[in-house]
Amino acid sequence: MMRLLDRVNPRSAMADSTAGLFAHAAYPLEHSLSYPGDPGLFGPDSASWEVLGDVASFIGGIRALLIQAAHPEVVAGVSDHSSYEADPLGRLSRTSAYVTATGYGAMPEVEQALALVRRAHVPVKGTSHRGQRYSANGSAFASWVHNVLIDSFLTTHQTFGPTALPKARANSFVDEQAQLGAMLSARDLPRTQDSLADWIASHPDLAPSPGMEATVRFLKNPPLPLGIRQGYRVLFQAAAATVPPRIADMLGVREYPGAVAGGKAMVTTLRWSMGSSPSWWLALERVGAPFPDGVRFRRPPAAVGAAERFEASATPPDDVPQSMHETLKTGTDGVPVSVRR
Repeated sequence: MMRLLDRVNPRSAMADSTAGLFAHAAYPLEHSLSYPGDPGLFGPDSASWEVLGDVASFIGGIRALLIQAAHPEVVAGVSDHSSYEADPLGRLSRTSAYVTATGYGAMPEVEQALALVRRAHVPVKGTSHRGQRYSANGSAFASWVHNVLIDSFLTTHQTFGPTALPKARANSFVDEQAQLGAMLSARDLPRTQDSLADWIASHPDLAPSPGMEATVRFLKNPPLPLGIRQGYRVLFQAAAATVPPRIADMLGVREYPGAVAGGKAMVTTLRWSMGSSPSWWLALERVGAPFPDGVRFRRPPAAVGAAERFEASATPPDDVPQSMHETLKTGTDGVPVSVRR
């Protein structure tokens, strides 16, 4: 019955196309149910499962790529060694697989994901345009990449998530993720929301660079499928609106009027269409934990044995609230009309 309802859902095409963006790499938790009771790095009561499980993390990913590009050595490593321009969806899928595996995987899956990253980073070394050496496995490189990613997930959750975390739980998210950063050689690891934001906003090594300019141009207009370009533009503008002012000036991005409101509208639509992360459901199922109140899982993960369990445990989709009809009137592409520009 649920699959029939999904087929007639006017937003199902939007959910399928969005999920398809992340399907260009193997699903990292395919055998996760083979590790019953293993909570991985964080576990069901963690802030990490809550933050990473919401679609607001889509905006967080874009924001992280923008801010990471402000570090000349880090962006040189990406420009010199990455295939992101030739294979953007492949890189997006691999990054998503890393976040999924380390966030929701059992410990063997976490360790496998970390080993893949370490191997991939071995040849990523060189010299930036300003003559400074870099290595992706070095502490400074790893600290910037990790801290910006975590700050971006938290900032966008607090701005676009269903409910902002209380300060103590936001601090817990940063502290939980610091242990992951340490596993990838990061050493400068703030442990609170405010200290993390300050570390990024005041970082002394940031400066414009040719790699930064190329990355920002690409992120503004990536070669995405035609049907989702408009929606991506809304998410990009929402991400840019949350970049710290000093870094935004450096990147040459600005906050468009209505960008945050548009981002909230788009995320609300995505949340209703896609539900929470299937990998969050999988992790809860693996450890036998109850589902959090108010969280709706709409799709099973691509894991062995998951589909049958999902059908038995998931609740059918509810009707669209009238308030959503009024706030999120959409066109045939699923984009809220109110945020088209």
